[in-house]
Amino acid sequence: MTEAHFVNHTHWDREWYFTTQDAQVLSDQLFSDVLKELEAHPAVNFTLDGQTSIVDEYCAMHPEAPARIRKLVARGQLFIGPWYTQTDAMIPDAESIIRNLVIGILDTRRKYGQPMMIGYLPDTFGFNAQLPMLLNQVGIHDFIFWRGTNFKRQMNSVYFKWQGLGDNRVYAANFPLGYYTGQIAVDSKKDLKSFVTNRLDQGIDFEAEHGDNDQVLIPSGIDQMNIVHNLEDTLAKVNSYSHNHVFISSYPEFMKTLRQRTDLPSYQGELRLPTYSRVHRTIGSVRSQFKRDNFKLEQLILKRVEPLMVIAQRCGIDMSTGVALKLWKKLLECQPHDTLGGSISDNVAEDVAHRFKEGFEIAEGLENYAKKRIAQRLDLTPHQVLVFNLTPRPFVGYKDVLILASSKQLKFDPQYKATIIASEKVAKREHIMQQTAKGFEFKDEPAYYKLTVRLWCEFAGLGYQVVPFSEDAAQALPEFKSATGATISNDTWQVTFKEGQFSATAAGKTYANVLSVLDSGNDGDTYDYSPLRGDSEKALPLTGEVTHQQVGETDRLILKGTWQLPKTLADRTAETPTLVAVPYVLTLSLKAGSPVLDGKLVVDNQAYDHRLRLQLRTGLATDTALAKIQGGFHETKNLPIDADWEKEFVEKPVNLYDFDKIVGMHDQAHGLFLLAKGMKEYELLDGSVAVTLMATTGQLGKPNLLWRPGRASGDTTSIGHVMTPTPLAEELGENTFEFGLTATGKVDELALAKTAERWLEPSVGYQLQTLNLFINRLDNKLWPLEFDDGLPEIKATETFLQLDPAVTISALYPAYTIDHAVVLRLANQGSKAIDATALLKAGWLSANALEEVSEDQTQLQIGAYDMVTLIRKG
Repeated sequence: MTEAHFVNHTHWDREWYFTTQDAQVLSDQLFSDVLKELEAHPAVNFTLDGQTSIVDEYCAMHPEAPARIRKLVARGQLFIGPWYTQTDAMIPDAESIIRNLVIGILDTRRKYGQPMMIGYLPDTFGFNAQLPMLLNQVGIHDFIFWRGTNFKRQMNSVYFKWQGLGDNRVYAANFPLGYYTGQIAVDSKKDLKSFVTNRLDQGIDFEAEHGDNDQVLIPSGIDQMNIVHNLEDTLAKVNSYSHNHVFISSYPEFMKTLRQRTDLPSYQGELRLPTYSRVHRTIGSVRSQFKRDNFKLEQLILKRVEPLMVIAQRCGIDMSTGVALKLWKKLLECQPHDTLGGSISDNVAEDVAHRFKEGFEIAEGLENYAKKRIAQRLDLTPHQVLVFNLTPRPFVGYKDVLILASSKQLKFDPQYKATIIASEKVAKREHIMQQTAKGFEFKDEPAYYKLTVRLWCEFAGLGYQVVPFSEDAAQALPEFKSATGATISNDTWQVTFKEGQFSATAAGKTYANVLSVLDSGNDGDTYDYSPLRGDSEKALPLTGEVTHQQVGETDRLILKGTWQLPKTLADRTAETPTLVAVPYVLTLSLKAGSPVLDGKLVVDNQAYDHRLRLQLRTGLATDTALAKIQGGFHETKNLPIDADWEKEFVEKPVNLYDFDKIVGMHDQAHGLFLLAKGMKEYELLDGSVAVTLMATTGQLGKPNLLWRPGRASGDTTSIGHVMTPTPLAEELGENTFEFGLTATGKVDELALAKTAERWLEPSVGYQLQTLNLFINRLDNKLWPLEFDDGLPEIKATETFLQLDPAVTISALYPAYTIDHAVVLRLANQGSKAIDATALLKAGWLSANALEEVSEDQTQLQIGAYDMVTLIRKG
C-alpha cells in the first residue's frame, strides 16, 4: 500500500486566451468560496498556486480578506507564495527570477504571513539548469513541478536531488502526470469508484513505481478549479475503493518527508524533455517582440534605473523603493510562461504590450527624476552635460549623450574626442506663448538641433562627471562621412563585405561568410515553430546598397536591401507563388577600444507564417555550442533523434535550446560568439549557430504539426472551444534585432561573461535645458526645488563606489528592508570558486537575497556558477 499525500490546489494562469480581468472575475467567486470552506473545515488546507499577485488582486476587491487570510495561513490551512507571479524559467534574466521570489516572499510576510518556501512551478514549460542556484538565493531548497522529465534518460525517479551547474541543490518532486493527477471534479464525485480505479490509483501506482516510493505526492486541481468541498468525507469514500491510502497533506509536509530520504538519485542539467507532457521547446521564438521588450525593460531597470537611484541617494535625493517595486511588478506580470512565451490570444497580447508600455514609462520617469534632480543640485547650465557611469567598475571608453543646441558648432576639450553620430534639426516656430513676470508674451522660438554626441570618458567607478561645452567653435563637430571601400576595422576586428558575404578577422583567425540570414515557412502556432511539409530553409541573399561611413574612431558598414519572400504558407509550396518585398537594413559598426562588433538588423516584415534566423558561421571543427544561461554556461550537442520518436515523446525533442545573452562555438585555440539583446533561441548547425530572430504565426494553437502531432495546444480543438486567429503574432512591420560578435582565443567563460556585461553598459547623460521640455517626459513638471542646507555637498565629478570584482555584477540597488543601505549582487559565471573576503573587510555584509544578514562575516567564497548578495549601510 502506498501512502498518497493529497494536496488540493488551483492552478491560476493570470491570462491565457482569457485576460487578467477575466481571471479576477473568476477569483472573486472562487477565492471567496475557498476561504469559506477552509474556515468551516479546520482539517482541510488549500494551495493558491504559489503566487501572491493573484491574492493581492483579490484583496483589492475584498478589503476584509487579508485578516481572514492571515488567520488561515497561520493555521497552516492556506498556502501562498513564494512567487509574485509564476515565472517562466527559460527566458527571464536571472535577476528577474530572483526578484520575483524576493518580492513575493517579502510581500507575503508583510501582508499575509509566512509564505510557502517551495519553488512551486506546476505548469512552466521547462526549466533552466541553474534554477536550483536561483532558488537557493532566497533560502529555498525544495522544488515541485510537472513538465520536462524523462525517467529513462535523466533519473528513474519522480523524486530526486537536482543540482545546478555548481554545488547548489534542491529536493525535487515531479508529478509527471500533471497537477491534475488527483483532480476530483463534481462529475468524479458522482462515481468515485470509477475515478479511483481508472485515474487516481493509476497515478499513485505510476509515481510509486518510478523510484521505489512508498509515499507519493498527488496534486488535486486544475486551471481555475474550486476547492473540493467536504474533502474529509470525500477521501474517506476514496479510501474505501483504493488499494492505497490517500490522506490530506500539503506540499511543505510532503517535502519534509522527502528530505528524510537518503536514497534519492541526483540529476544535473535542464528539465526540458517532452516525454509525459509538452514543453514547447521552440516557444522561445514566438512573439519575438515580447522577448525583446522584456530584455530591454530588464536592462533598463538593472543597468540604468537602480544604479541611478543609488547615486541619487548618495546625493541626498529621496527616491522611493515603492515606485521601483511597482515597476518590477509590472515587469513580473509580463513573465509567466504563457505571457512571455507568447501562447496567448491577441486580446491578451494587447494587454501585455500595454503593461510593457507602463513599465517603460515608470522606468523612464524614475531615470528622468534622478537625473534632473542631480542636475538641479549641481545648478548646471545648458552648456554642461551630466555623464554617468552606472557600474562600480572603472570605465574608459565612449559614452553617447543627447545634447540640444542652436548649432552643430560645439566645442569640447580635446580629451573628449567629441563627434556627432546622429542629428536632427527642429524647425523654427513662430508666435509661441511664454509666461513672464509681465504675464503671457508671444515670441518666436528659434530652430535647434538634437545631437547625439559621442564622448571619450574616464570614470573611476559608480558616479558622474560634468562635461562643459560651448557653441562658439569655428566649425561643426565631425559627423559620419562616406569612406572608400567596404572594410571596417579597429584594434580588434577587420570586417569586409564582398560579393554578398561578410568576412571577419579577429583574435588571429579569419571567419569567412560569418553572417547570413535564413528563412523558412512556419506551420506552427503560438506555442511552437514547426516546419512546413515540402518546404526547406534557405539562405537569403545579402545584396543591395552598401555604404561605408566613418567619424572619429567609429567605423560602420550599412547594407540596405530587399528580400522577395513567399507571402503565405500556401505560396511556399505553390508552383507560381505570390512574393512580397521585405526591406531590410543591416548595420555593422566598430569603435575604438571595444572588443565587440556591433550589429543591428532592421526588417520590415511583410510575409506571413515564417521564421527568420541569423546564422553565425564559425567554421570551427567542433560539434558543441557553448551558451550562457541564467548564472552560468553550459554546452549543448545535437542529440540523435529516433525516426520513431513519437513512441517516446509527445513532441519532437528537437535540438533547439534557449540561451541568455551569449552563444557560440569554440575549440582549443579560438572562439566566436554572438551577443544578443533579447533573442533567446539557437540551434547548432554544421560549424555554425543559428539564432532565431522571429517565428511568426496566425493561430493560437493548431493540431497535427510535423513536430507536434495530435491535439492542438491552447485547447483550440477541445470540445466547445474554437480556433483562435492571432494576426498580431505575425509581427508585420518593422522589427529591430540588436546583437554583437566577440572573438576569443582559448575560451574563459567568466571573461566572456564580463565582455557581455561591458557591452551592455549603457550611455546615460542629461542636459538641463529649456529648448525642449519633452525630450524627457517629466522635465516639464519637475519644478526647481529649494534643497535643504543639510544635504551632502556634491562636486562636478563624483565617484560613490569603486569595485572591480573578478565576477560579474548582477544588480546594484537600494535595499528594500534596510534604510539607507545598498544591495550588491555578484555572479560567478565561471567554473572555479572565487574568494571575495576582501569585500567584507571593505565594509560589505554577506546576506541572502532577502537581505537577511549572515552570521559568519569572516570569509566569503563565491562558488562556481553561484551568486552572493552583499549589503552596505550608510
